[in-house]
Amino acid sequence: MNDWQKKSPLDWETYLNKRVKVATVEKLEYEGWVVTVDPVSASVMLATFLEDDRVSISVVLGHAVREVEVLQEGDEEMRQRLSSIFAPEESKAYSPEELERRKNSLKTWLETNHIPVTEQSESGGTLCVAGVLTIDPPYGPEECSSSNEIILSRVQGLIQGYLDKQQ
Repeated sequence: MNDWQKKSPLDWETYLNKRVKVATVEKLEYEGWVVTVDPVSASVMLATFLEDDRVSISVVLGHAVREVEVLQEGDEEMRQRLSSIFAPEESKAYSPEELERRKNSLKTWLETNHIPVTEQSESGGTLCVAGVLTIDPPYGPEECSSSNEIILSRVQGLIQGYLDKQQ
């Protein structure tokens, strides 16, 4: 086990949102912005921003890391840019007002169709259907979660049908 693998998640967290150079035991070097470090394998995920808004992602496996050198501190803009890499496209486009409108519209539609729905205010506007399914912002079929696959599938279908009629 190398020194990098012996670090704790709190140590690795200090590298997030920083541009680094990772040297490996094979004498290779990788540069990029640290998106995350896997707490189990100590693997480092690096993002490199290319022209035309494309992003290249590299993963350096934890057992191969020899040294990590910080080259540049990230600012708030870079932190947001990195955190948006894996965010779904549709969630990036909605203002807080639009999310509130979508939530209220869906909630009203569910209630009109006699589907029991409540709002979990402590969880940032998550809707709860019949106590067994949750719908997170931006309130589409992909944001539904439930341990009951049958209910999940049916509610996702209902929401997709509702959204198709809205467009």
